[in-house]
Order: sequence, then C-alpha cells, then structure tokens
Amino acid sequence: MAFSLPDLSYKYEDLEPHIDKETMKTHHSKHHQTYINKLNKTVEDNNIEETSLFNLLANIKDSTKTYSPEIKKSLINNGGGHYNHSLFWAYMSPSSSVEDINKELMLKINESFQSLDSFIKAFDAQAVGLFGSGWVWLCYDKATKKLEIKPTENQDSPIMFSSDLVPLLGLDVWEHAYYLKYKNNRPEYVSNWWNVVNWKFVSCIYENCVVKGKTLELTADGLVKFSN
Repeated sequence: MAFSLPDLSYKYEDLEPHIDKETMKTHHSKHHQTYINKLNKTVEDNNIEETSLFNLLANIKDSTKTYSPEIKKSLINNGGGHYNHSLFWAYMSPSSSVEDINKELMLKINESFQSLDSFIKAFDAQAVGLFGSGWVWLCYDKATKKLEIKPTENQDSPIMFSSDLVPLLGLDVWEHAYYLKYKNNRPEYVSNWWNVVNWKFVSCIYENCVVKGKTLELTADGLVKFSN
C-alpha cells in the first residue's frame, strides 16, 4: 500500500486537557486511517504511481491531468484528508509556547495583522464562522509575498488551489475533531486549541519555505520534508 498513517511525536493523552485522549485516538487511528485506506484503493485501482502528496494534490482544482471526475473527487477528499491530517498532528505539541515563534515570522505576522493577538482573533473568527465541515489555514502566498487566512471546505487543502500557497498552520473544524469533548461548542475548542499549537514547527516551515525558498512536502507515510 502506497500511503500509511504517520506516527505521532506525542501520546494521545499528551494534549489534554485541551484535546482529550479519546478524540485524539479516534481522530488519528480511525478517521485519518479511513482517508488513507480510501486513497490507497483509488491509486491502486487506477494505477496511479505518484507517492508525493504535494505532487498528487498541488493545483488539482485546476488540473489538466486526465483524471475522471470520480478519481479527482477521491484524490481531493482522501488525498486531502491524508495531507491535512498529517500536517495537523505536527501543528500541535504538548509544549506550546509563543516564545518559539521566530523573529522573521513574528515580523510578518505583525506586518500582516498588526499583532499576534489580532491575527488569532481574525483566525478564530474564520474558524468559528466556517459553515459545515472544513479547515482554516494561515498561508504564505509566494506570489504576493503576504500572509493570508484561508478557509477551505471539507478536505480541501490550500495547495489544491495554488502551489504558491504554503500552509504554515491549519485547524481542523470538522465535528469529529472536537465533538467528543466540546459537543457543539466549537468556539471553546478553537480557543483552547491555541494552547497546543506547535509554534516551533510553524516557524520551521516559515524558515524553510519562505526564507530559504524550499517546498513543503509530505512523504507517503505523512512525514514532513523540505525539498529544493
């Protein structure tokens, strides 16, 4: 099987009390695994040999590749599910600290949103206000050289719309990400999530992709790598 579930760098219970053990276990081992199973079936049934999630998904919304509508839909939903969740686990850490935001990224946040607090408020508003299921992202646009908050529906990823968009940070606002603990209280989930944001990883992406001009990629097993 081409794609597989990434191991976490922390235990399921390590994000408590903000993200509970049962949610993490179900989200990672059940929901994420289901996306991978369906993605593997699609690529195997259709002899798709690409194992780079970036190459598979980048610009797929406007892709001229000869995928049938059914194949394209599965790649977007299930490839996106694998890509998004693999990043999501890395975006979180039991040892979260805004002190880990590097100087370059903080300057860019201040330039784009006036302050970190203003950015968080704007991000929260998008996350709480997103109708239905989806994600909210902080992206760096290589074309405009600006940061932007981008909401996406279902399992859409920013790179599906443009390979110039670098997903620095992303929050899953599907109900399965929070319902066991927070029920229908999405605002509380969104607010508490900031307590586990892995700013060191976010800064690492910014350093590699923005400062050094590398490309953020994910291996078939969902591990992050940067390529020239």
